[in-house]
Amino acid sequence: MENVTGMTKTKKTHRPLSWQRVLPWVIPVLIILAWQAAVSAGWLNSNLLPSPLAVLQDGVKLAASGELMKNVSISLFRALTGFAIGGSIGFILGMANGLSKVSRALFDSTIQMLRNIPHLSLIPLVIILLGIGEGAKISLVAVGVMFPVYINTYHGITRVDPELIEMGKAYGLSKRQLLAKVIFPGALPTILVGIRYALGVMWTTLIVAETISSSSGIGYMATNAQEFMNMDTVLLCILMYALLGKASDLIAKALEDICLGWQQTGRSEG
Repeated sequence: MENVTGMTKTKKTHRPLSWQRVLPWVIPVLIILAWQAAVSAGWLNSNLLPSPLAVLQDGVKLAASGELMKNVSISLFRALTGFAIGGSIGFILGMANGLSKVSRALFDSTIQMLRNIPHLSLIPLVIILLGIGEGAKISLVAVGVMFPVYINTYHGITRVDPELIEMGKAYGLSKRQLLAKVIFPGALPTILVGIRYALGVMWTTLIVAETISSSSGIGYMATNAQEFMNMDTVLLCILMYALLGKASDLIAKALEDICLGWQQTGRSEG
């Protein structure tokens, strides 16, 4: 009886997980199948909107020539470098302003004013200051990423339950121990939300940055293909951005599961 019960519980636990893996892909697959069927039936003009099969064939051709991987790797370098720089600055400022009233009074008001300026409107200024090279593209990504990370880090630090902090002090924790064992773990869920949101901003910013005077990257491929009305490559570039964005989101979710596993354990025990 115990074994049967254990097996039943295991099945109940694993079934939802398998459905959770399958369901997110149902709508995209249905859209692709409907798209392919519409082009094959002649309902859509294949010159204006090529079929998914044609896009896939174009991707295989570009991958075989090495052009696709070269441009994808360049875009990844720009995105990750900008994210590392902007995310680090946003995290440090968020921690500093969240923990120190002096730092908050000195920096927060200025940061909030800058945050309300659309970062893509800075493109002309960035080009004047940095030109059209790699520095300009990476800087735009860094600026776009910095503010979501800053806001969520600052919010997470300042919203930690004061009673937990007082309890930590009562147990004799030093400031460093209080930060490591109480404040940072309490703020971590909000910080990770900021990172996940910033990853989306990262790709949105890069798309725009790479369409401006670029000679490499996915955005350059799309712009170059547009000039020659090569819709296969244009749609392939859009698909690559979508897949890279989805991969970033999956990594962020996995990071949340790893870092916040203690919360799930606590809830299941409760």
